[in-house]
Amino acid sequence: MKVQQSSSFEDLYQYEDSYRDSIATVDEEGKRIWIYPKKPSGRMHNWRILVTVILLALFFVGPFIQIDGRPFLLINIFERKFILFGAAFWPQDFYLLAITAITFFVFIILFTVSFGRIWCGWACPQTLFMEMVFRKIEYWIEGDAAKQRKLAKSTWTGKKLWKKGLKQFIFIAISLLISHTVLAYLLGLQESIAIVKQGPAENYSGFLGLMAFTGIFYWVFAYFREQACTVVCPYGRLQGVLLVRDSIVVAYDWIRGEPRGRIKKGEDLEGKGDCVDCKLCVHVCPTGIDIRNGTQLECVNCTACIDACDQVMEKVGKPKGLIRYSSYNAIKDGISKVFTTRMVAYSVVLLALFTLLSFLIVSRTDIQGSAHRAPGTRYQKTEDGQYMNVFNIQVLNKTFDPMKVDVELISPEIATLEQVGGREIEVEGGERFEGVFLIKFPAGTMQPGKNPIEIGFYSGGELLDKVTTSFMGPMPGQM
Repeated sequence: MKVQQSSSFEDLYQYEDSYRDSIATVDEEGKRIWIYPKKPSGRMHNWRILVTVILLALFFVGPFIQIDGRPFLLINIFERKFILFGAAFWPQDFYLLAITAITFFVFIILFTVSFGRIWCGWACPQTLFMEMVFRKIEYWIEGDAAKQRKLAKSTWTGKKLWKKGLKQFIFIAISLLISHTVLAYLLGLQESIAIVKQGPAENYSGFLGLMAFTGIFYWVFAYFREQACTVVCPYGRLQGVLLVRDSIVVAYDWIRGEPRGRIKKGEDLEGKGDCVDCKLCVHVCPTGIDIRNGTQLECVNCTACIDACDQVMEKVGKPKGLIRYSSYNAIKDGISKVFTTRMVAYSVVLLALFTLLSFLIVSRTDIQGSAHRAPGTRYQKTEDGQYMNVFNIQVLNKTFDPMKVDVELISPEIATLEQVGGREIEVEGGERFEGVFLIKFPAGTMQPGKNPIEIGFYSGGELLDKVTTSFMGPMPGQM
């Protein structure tokens, strides 16, 4: 049903309203519609190629980058060991990782409020690999969209078998490369190389892990494709909450484009919009939508429609930018706001989180100590008349190098601390020391009940950490 033209925004669109009922890749019976997007080209696409080359180069080179002999980035969830910018983070630093994750998500939210799904189109690994790697290989082997459709419908011949087989072989090879790289980020480069050298028989778990990763990546990029963005990824569905009318998105200028219609030679164009209804913006879309229907869940802001429309506008002698990066209000009112109230609020929250995270990282020490009275124990009175508590003291070395640690009582000066066994404390990198210590107060020098004490952890004479706890003395009437 065509919508009559009127002054309202909604009526300025002319479309079949059925697009609202389901996503573009599913038909009325719920079956998958395979997308054959036309090969994109143009200024925006060239910029995306440059960004993709840089990001994928960083991804594949990342495991080889080391700082002081340690990986630049390691996310070893199996051993609960994480390295970021060469600094080690252990389970005890989980709060830092949690704050980092929250900060990142707030940044993504702020970026979405401001610039829509620019992350999806320009930096998301799913889009980069799918559109700029796997899809490119498909174009190279099978040709553009029309040739791919023709090949898919044709009977199986030697030529078809060769093309399909070659494509799948390359897809599997790239999936293997991606899985090995991901494994290097999870286990470390040396451990990953060792797994590969050992062979399946010597390391079943490592081999099965590699095969599982490879299978997942191959399935996603060879079959699941855009469904990962429209069905699985929650980010697209958050658009309805995050986007505002001032958000910069890939948008169709309905005021300039409507009423749309094809151009005929010698026809009077008075009263016609700039959109010639060529539908190239639909043909190049990797998720199969019509951007002229407005911002939709499936749109990943890949800019393919911008390039396609600009090329058509250039051919018909009309200004480029009928489809462009813009906002609803900028198109409707001609006014583009840089900052909105929501953007300012998110910016304040992001700044606060970044400040907190920076402070916690800067103040983080190489040694983390803890001291607790032994469970089920009370004070004891020694033969020389002193009062004694038994403490369990732990020392965690957050570095990769062994450290010698001295545990000393900072306050009060009248009390003494001694280790049971009296051995030297040397903690290996990433390891924990646990020991039993005795703290003694001379009789008559403490308050009844709890007495605050401060314990320091030193290495090379430098105070690296300190904890405050309490010494339990006798209650009034027991002293």
